[in-house]
Amino acid sequence: MIYLLEDDDSIRDFVIYTLSSQGMAARGFALPSEFWQAMAEEVPSLVLLDVMLPEEDGLSVLKKLRGSAKTARLPVIMLTAKSTEYDKVLGLDGGADDYVTKPFGMMELLSRIRALLRRTEKESGAYRCGILTVDTGRHTVRVRDQEVSLTQKEFEVLCLLLKNRGQVLSREQLIENVWGYAFTGESRTVDVHVRTLRQKLGEAGAYIETVRGYGYKISVENRLAEEGNI
Repeated sequence: MIYLLEDDDSIRDFVIYTLSSQGMAARGFALPSEFWQAMAEEVPSLVLLDVMLPEEDGLSVLKKLRGSAKTARLPVIMLTAKSTEYDKVLGLDGGADDYVTKPFGMMELLSRIRALLRRTEKESGAYRCGILTVDTGRHTVRVRDQEVSLTQKEFEVLCLLLKNRGQVLSREQLIENVWGYAFTGESRTVDVHVRTLRQKLGEAGAYIETVRGYGYKISVENRLAEEGNI
C-alpha cells in the first residue's frame, strides 16, 4: 500500500490512478488529518508527501513520521513545486528518502518508487504486503500484527513468492529454490505446502494466486488489493 498526501485533486487523482494501473494499491489524502487517521489504522509500504499543505506542511508531517519508532524507517518521497537546492536539502535532511519536483513524469516517479521499495526491502530483510508482514531476520510472520507459525519450507516458499511479487513462479522453480536440485519428490509437494500456507495465513492467504497449469504468485491484483490492503 502506498499513501499519497497531496491537496491538489487533479494531481492526487492522476497519481493514484497511475499507481493502481501498475498494480500498486494506493490511497490519496487531501488533508494531513485524514492521512494521520489512516496511519493509525495501517502503516503503508511507502509515503508520497507534498510540502505545501493545509493544516500542517509536509516537513512537519515528515518530522512526526521520523520521530515515531513505528514509522522512523518508513520510505518517504517528497513531491513538491519547490525546486531550489535549499528546499531539496531541507527535505532530505529532514529524513526524506527521495525528492521529486513538480511537474514530474509518472514514469520517473514509478521508477523511483520501485527503486526505493527494492532498497528498503533489501536493507530491512523484511517484506510487507498489506496485512501481511514477514521479517526474514527474525524469522517471523504476522497477519494484522498476529504472529503466524510456519514450518521452515512454508516460510521459504512465502519469502520466495514475496521476493518475486507479481511474477509467476513455476512449481519447478519453487522446488529448485526451496527443496534444492536433489529433490526427487513430486510437484504435488508444492501444492500441499501452498494449501497449508494459505490456511495458516487466513485472510492474507488470498494474496497467493494459483496460475493454473503452471505455478503460483503473490498477486497485486486480487480482491484484497482492490479493497486497498496491499
